[in-house]
Amino acid sequence: GSNVLRMSSGIQIKPKTAVRKSKTCSPLLCPPEPAIKPKPKPSDKLNPKTIDPFGAHSRSPSAFAAVYAKGGIPCRLVHGSVKHRLKWECLPETVPFDPVLITLAEGLRETKHPYTFVSKEGFKELLMIEGAAEKAIPLLPRLVPVLKSVLVHSDDEVFRRGLDALVQLSAVVGPSLNDHLKRLLTNVS
Repeated sequence: GSNVLRMSSGIQIKPKTAVRKSKTCSPLLCPPEPAIKPKPKPSDKLNPKTIDPFGAHSRSPSAFAAVYAKGGIPCRLVHGSVKHRLKWECLPETVPFDPVLITLAEGLRETKHPYTFVSKEGFKELLMIEGAAEKAIPLLPRLVPVLKSVLVHSDDEVFRRGLDALVQLSAVVGPSLNDHLKRLLTNVS
């Protein structure tokens, strides 16, 4: 036939012809053809799957991350060559403690950078300003439950940050914290 290829050695080769499917079966009635899974390569064990930084994030940001991203905390992280620090948009003495100190305390539960650093340092720096005791004492009924939730976190680093924050708060407000200690002592022990 005309489809036969002849080789110089005298061997005849017929080319493969593609088998066409009949179009009488609609896609809804015919079962789909099974997909063939590629076999894993030995190098897959050496190259584990990594996170795609450009892919869609599966989880929504935490409350602290959302507030920080919207500028609800008037400070930003300044990356230094050796040491990070916070740069306040206004003087820390003028920052309203009511939403900001409580938000920073909630941020102590964070496990991702820069939120861990911003919450820890921001909480510490606000408590170091003059008059911090007068601003923090009225917030104790709202701060203590937040610190309690930080102290029950499963991550050891989060627990340490919460314990450090409790020590800093205790140094600032002094005996005013005594009435609230019964809610915190079980978590500290």
